[in-house]
Amino acid sequence: MGALDEGCFEVDVGNDVKLGIMSVCEDLDDGEEVLEGDGGIAVIEDAVKVLLQGLGEDVNREGLKKTPLRVAKALCDGTRGYKQKVKDIVDGALFPEAGVDSRIGHAGGAGGLVVVRGLDLFSYCESCLLPFKVRCHVGYIPSGQRVVGLSKLSRVSDVFARRLQNPYRLANEISAALYNSIRPAGVAVLLQCWHIQFPEEEDGHAQVFSSEEMHGWKEVSIRAGSGVFEDEKSNAWTDFSALLKFKGVNIEKAQVKQSVYQSWCVAGSKELCNGHGAKNGFNSRNAAKPGGTNQSAMTSAATSILHALGEDPSRAGLAGTPHRFIQWLTNFKRSSLELKPSLLGNPNSGWQSHNGNGKIKNLGNGYMSNLCSELNLPFWSQCEHHLLPFQGVVHIGYIADEEQAVVERSSMQSLVYFYGYHLQVQERLTRQIAESVYSVFSRGVIVVVEANHICMISRGIEKVGSSTATIAVLGHLASDSEAKAMFLQTVSKRSASGS
Repeated sequence: MGALDEGCFEVDVGNDVKLGIMSVCEDLDDGEEVLEGDGGIAVIEDAVKVLLQGLGEDVNREGLKKTPLRVAKALCDGTRGYKQKVKDIVDGALFPEAGVDSRIGHAGGAGGLVVVRGLDLFSYCESCLLPFKVRCHVGYIPSGQRVVGLSKLSRVSDVFARRLQNPYRLANEISAALYNSIRPAGVAVLLQCWHIQFPEEEDGHAQVFSSEEMHGWKEVSIRAGSGVFEDEKSNAWTDFSALLKFKGVNIEKAQVKQSVYQSWCVAGSKELCNGHGAKNGFNSRNAAKPGGTNQSAMTSAATSILHALGEDPSRAGLAGTPHRFIQWLTNFKRSSLELKPSLLGNPNSGWQSHNGNGKIKNLGNGYMSNLCSELNLPFWSQCEHHLLPFQGVVHIGYIADEEQAVVERSSMQSLVYFYGYHLQVQERLTRQIAESVYSVFSRGVIVVVEANHICMISRGIEKVGSSTATIAVLGHLASDSEAKAMFLQTVSKRSASGS
């Protein structure tokens, strides 16, 4: 599947820097930790350093010192499927099962359809090198009076997920591999795949995504079949569909054509090729400029990573991938621009409510002030520890005096965008937003950030569905537990209603 034979490659990444490439995962067994002294790991580390320097970062600063090694380990683990063989997994896992009489039921040997539902996997998108989520459902009809150990369906699926993929090919490779290795009457595969998407603006306002799993992601469902499932009108598909519906999964909208996935990756959109532009809220100051020295060196470094993983960068599906990956990264390029307090408007004009947010309650207690809020401000950022995205929403509360104006939502959103489009950690992002708002509204500020981190699902920890919440409180709100609880309750109600 595009994997190269063992060998060594030399890639010029610009500035008279050359990387000697060898296969990273050559001796990496399932679950084995990559050692820092591994030659291939060192190659990817050097390439990541080139990428960080191209973003204007200091690779020796705290927070980034070990990023190249962490990225190399994650990439190696996420593509270890190139070195795994289905035969090694299935051999020894086929068990005799007499089942019903040969004249009755499917395949006359072990009863009917067997379906394993809800296998949570991840894979790396071959178009942009970003991980995407996969929920895999696999079914097969036993034959020859043999059944396969159920865990093997999951492990075989994972072998092909741990490669650079697109949904269509992934579904078909899982189906074909299981059919050829266990020789059943048929194999059916349904994949529900989610790829990160940026919030688009509607009527000048960013689309709001809640922090719950799968919101803000582009979904596509793909199905593939072998044997009796090659006939799309087969009764076997009816049974497969019925067993999935028990879990609320509907396959009726699942696609079987390769073309359906081509627009699901944000990297393939016209906006990305143009630097994303304002439509998606991207900071166009960071858009990559083709032909630049840094751009060329970074693209060559990304190409060297593909070589090191055992891939062929010239194969169909990967052509242009290094360029698209660099365009993604440059949206988080370090900038010398500074945020001006005037972004939040003039705090000395009159207080005004707007758009359902704004004043929650007059605080009393001697304070002629109002607790105001802006909730569900979407953001995207890039984890500086793993160079993987995280996204979610920001909730901001602040105390405004009666004579102060409530900041427009668009200004708060711009503030969130400004700090989001950097290499970041969520804790720092929360603090920076709070301190910026506090510079204008010094009576009190509270900021809550809820986010889903790709690094939590695409590395060894693989905690699909987890989310992270952080909070920063400054000024009067740090000591007024009643006011703080009032704001948090407002966030909870708004999140529960989905508004």
